[in-house]
This record gives sequence, structure tokens and C-alpha cells, in this order.
Amino acid sequence: LGIEIVRKALRMPCSTIAKNGGKDGSIIVEKVLASPFEIGYDAQRDEFVDMVKAGIIDPTKVVRSALQDASGVASLLTTAEVVVVEAPKPEKDATPPMGGMGGGMGGMGGMGF
Repeated sequence: LGIEIVRKALRMPCSTIAKNGGKDGSIIVEKVLASPFEIGYDAQRDEFVDMVKAGIIDPTKVVRSALQDASGVASLLTTAEVVVVEAPKPEKDATPPMGGMGGGMGGMGGMGF
């Protein structure tokens, strides 16, 4: 479980960049993972390039923070006996309510008090 959390966390920056560029993030991530180590996705030019040669380099602090955060969450979830999550909200019925129906039967005189 912990390893999967870290793996997903490492994919998220690439996926988010691709989605922000109007592409399918999961497809871009899979192509990057299938490419050699130095190849990455340049969203501005919409192509796969050698990241160092293209001048696209992440600061070490950003990468380290992402790894620390992912490992912290993974560690917490693997040692916790209970995890509180937000329950999914039930979907609302697509049928509009039938409002505006007055009480009583029209034309029945003597019913007003």
C-alpha cells in the first residue's frame, strides 16, 4: 500500500502538467515511463524531449518535498488502525420535484374556514 501511494505521488506532477496542457495525463505518464530516463514531456511544445538539453530541470527541493510528503502519508496510512475519509455524496435525482400543487379540491364551496 505504501509503495503504491509513493508511485502515484511521483506520477502526479507529470499528469497534472499534461492535463493543464490539454492532454490526457495518464497517456503522457505512460509514455514518459516507457521512455529512457532523460526523456520527459515538454507541455509547452507538446513533445517528448531530453529534459536537461531542453533546460527543463526541477529544483531538488521540489522533488525532495514531493517524496517526503508521499512517504509521510504512506507511513501514516500503513501504521494507522483507522482512517477517517469523506463519505461520497449521494447523487441527486434528475427528476424535478412536483411543486405548486395546492391542497384540497377546487370548486368545493364551504371548505374555507
